[in-house]
Amino acid sequence: MELQRPRNCDEDSAALPGPPPPEQEIRAQLDRILASAEFSVPARVRHFLIYVVNETLAGRADRIKAYSVAVEVFGRDANFDIQNDPVVRIEAGRLRRALERYYLLAGNSAPVLIEIPKGAYVPHFQWRQQHGDDAQSAAPLRVDRHGSDTAASPGRSPPWLVGSLLALTMLAAGYLAWLATPPQPVTSARASSMPEGPSLALKPFANLSGQPEVNYYAAGLSEELLAQLTRFKELTVLAREPSPGPAPGTAGEPQRLPGNRYVLEGGIRLSDGKLRISARVLDGDSAIVLWAGTYDADPRDKPIVEIETTIAANVATAVAQPYGVIFTNPPLVRPGKLGLASPPQDCSYRFYHYRTVIDAAEHAQARECLEQVTERYPQHATSWAMLSYLYLDEERFKLNRRGGQPTPMVRARAAAERAVRLAPENVRALQALMTVLYFSGEAAEALRIGAQARALNPNDTELLGEFGAWVAQSGNWVRGASLIEEAMAKNPGHSSYYTGLLALAAYMQGEDARAVDLIKRANLQRFSIYHFVAALIFARCGMGHEAAQARAEFLKLRPGFFADFDGELERRNFNIRDRAILIRGAIQAGFPVRTQLSAWDAQQHAAAPAAGSRDDPAQRSQP
Repeated sequence: MELQRPRNCDEDSAALPGPPPPEQEIRAQLDRILASAEFSVPARVRHFLIYVVNETLAGRADRIKAYSVAVEVFGRDANFDIQNDPVVRIEAGRLRRALERYYLLAGNSAPVLIEIPKGAYVPHFQWRQQHGDDAQSAAPLRVDRHGSDTAASPGRSPPWLVGSLLALTMLAAGYLAWLATPPQPVTSARASSMPEGPSLALKPFANLSGQPEVNYYAAGLSEELLAQLTRFKELTVLAREPSPGPAPGTAGEPQRLPGNRYVLEGGIRLSDGKLRISARVLDGDSAIVLWAGTYDADPRDKPIVEIETTIAANVATAVAQPYGVIFTNPPLVRPGKLGLASPPQDCSYRFYHYRTVIDAAEHAQARECLEQVTERYPQHATSWAMLSYLYLDEERFKLNRRGGQPTPMVRARAAAERAVRLAPENVRALQALMTVLYFSGEAAEALRIGAQARALNPNDTELLGEFGAWVAQSGNWVRGASLIEEAMAKNPGHSSYYTGLLALAAYMQGEDARAVDLIKRANLQRFSIYHFVAALIFARCGMGHEAAQARAEFLKLRPGFFADFDGELERRNFNIRDRAILIRGAIQAGFPVRTQLSAWDAQQHAAAPAAGSRDDPAQRSQP
């Protein structure tokens, strides 16, 4: 078996020239790394290391490519798109940092070095060299029975100091190289096939303390931020990557691309062993600070990987999600009729603005914009997902409904399924399919798709809130309301739509005072269903004047709603008990209800368990 030869080392290297270590020594070192508490990484990163080591030792180093790693380690399918899915590169960066940390701390005297060089995934295996006072000479290496290496002669620098200085030097050099490299897009496809922006340039976090170890934290946080931000497919993320060298005059300057309006930057301080991380988002044109956040952490209490993951998730949630910093600070959107020259990123802003008001005029403009974008960029999954919602709302909210064939529901499902085919891990595509399936009477499958999307991006509160809504309307009001509350807590800039849903959940659980408070806070005056829910809540609480106003407004917006009230409730997948509550509430609010409660008489309703309780059959059937 022939192992990969070590790199040529100069006199300052920590690797011993000569033959690589034998296989048994390499495997012993791999076991030490995997057993170390300092090698604190997710299971997928451990599998990554095991895979590349085993393949190399088996003589198959030539097979270790991004594609094979993605398929065999990370479970990607045969259609894995290496250009648009940076999973291997991101996890390789995490693995390199974890190995550097291990050799800096627990492994500072380990006899064998296992490294993953940048730009490749084939590991290097080398003996560690100990340095004496004379840098030109190397003492013989002696490995004791415990696997620790010691120098054969006295007077040498402590092994932990040599390892620490080496690792910090490597980290600082890598970080400075990253700092000097212009950003590259990591989520968008070629400009000819995908619309531009909105885009976010991720700048390296600055070391504000000057200590070399802070460079390690800064590089790690930047990598984790990149991993979190790229999950939001509406955004083009620009990251700094190693390259042969920046063009003259471009080092340190953010690259300008069409639609590049935002910059994320920050700094890290280390004082008394504690970290303070500051982050801010700037408008790329004016340099106005749009958002800033500060986070404190103690590496002595939690593993650094956990700290990086938590802070990156908080920042990504605040910045990149649909009602975060970027989508609530859009560039000027031109009024009036859209033309083919309209920037495609306008459609994303129009869509999310529509979702905050659910208004007929905004619906028409967003639909027209997205139909043009999908015609120009038929491979853009997120645009198809958004368009699916607008087609669905023609039916469920009766907004700008087009007659003829295919029907709105057929068009909505076709758009959602196309989005998922184009990008199976696009959360917005899966969310659209979930919602279309829910309103097509396939509630169980819809909730399965929603759970899958949530696993892909737990920080996407737009998905989390809507998933909670369908869990609640399927009968599990307790759990559904909890998910909606979690989404609202993570994103204070959430749409009022979710406040209205939470008000309905409170009403269905008999929390009348809370329902009143929530419905008054929901600013959805142009949304018809808001007025229906408000009338039910106000009527139950004896607020006759407010109930009458809400009733009159709803009937003006949806005059034919009660011609098929049973059908409206069925399409929303309310179970029989919840339908009875809503029918009685509508009668109490003075709506012209033309339906019968059939088997659900007053005595049965009074004896039924509370909605969402442990004895509720609807809850037991939900995930």
